Amino acid sequence: MSIINLIKGFLIGVALVIPGLSGSIFAVIVGLYEPLIKAINQFRQSPKQQLRFLTPIGLGAIVGILFSTKVVLWLSQRFPIPAYAFFLGLVLGIIPFIWRKVRAIAFTWWYPLITLLGFALILGLTQLGSGQAESYISIKALQTWQDAGQMLFAGGFSVALMIIPGISGSIMLMVISQYGTVYNAVGAIADLLRHLLKGNLVAAQGDLQTVALMLPFMVGALVGTVLIAKLMHYLLKHYESQVYYGVLGVVGAAAIILWQSGITPYLPKTGWLDLPQLALLSLMLVLGILATLFLDKPSSN
Repeated sequence: MSIINLIKGFLIGVALVIPGLSGSIFAVIVGLYEPLIKAINQFRQSPKQQLRFLTPIGLGAIVGILFSTKVVLWLSQRFPIPAYAFFLGLVLGIIPFIWRKVRAIAFTWWYPLITLLGFALILGLTQLGSGQAESYISIKALQTWQDAGQMLFAGGFSVALMIIPGISGSIMLMVISQYGTVYNAVGAIADLLRHLLKGNLVAAQGDLQTVALMLPFMVGALVGTVLIAKLMHYLLKHYESQVYYGVLGVVGAAAIILWQSGITPYLPKTGWLDLPQLALLSLMLVLGILATLFLDKPSSN
């Protein structure tokens, strides 16, 4: 099992949870986006080979999600400036990779319009989701077919769109008011295990109804993933450089979103950081950039 791919999967899982971060853009950042799209599309032809490639990434992502629902969200709330400076560094570190992609074809005047479109699209979608409280839980347990239908749609909508580089699955869940529902269900997994170990079957039954919300969500996610992965595979095969012109705009929007959501609200009233805070921000920014440059290595499958 590839330890590097396990770590990369972990980072993608973290990005899936943090509002405003994009799991797909982090897949691009760590050099896994194109191999993942290829593996999904070629799964039926060579399932064993693709499973060997996908398993460590999937395990890492699951650990990252479980870790993020508690620890990373706590760190982001307790130490927002250094945490988001590191996230910002991760995003900015992808620019050399994108530059190599866009230079593969001759420049045409309308390519920057794709960059502007990607930039405007991500900022616009983020604004759609900005009014939804992260703690809001619309469905607390799987009890009716309507609940299942809503979670099926939530999985298909958020995960399918999330495959497009830069679009945050968390923001998409906020748009349809299901962010709190999904991550409450993920968090209930730990509660379920704890109650089972203690022999508290009544409490475990309640936790199980909450965790069960993830079943229709994952079915919708799987269907959406396959459909959008086919589209992205076609675009990357025939219009790779143009796609990355759009990703360049997405990266710019992501950087602004991270600064506005994670750093600006915590700046002093003067709007300026003192020297120690500025030094810490700069250090975490550089560490994030270096981490991306280290992880930006092609992954074979």
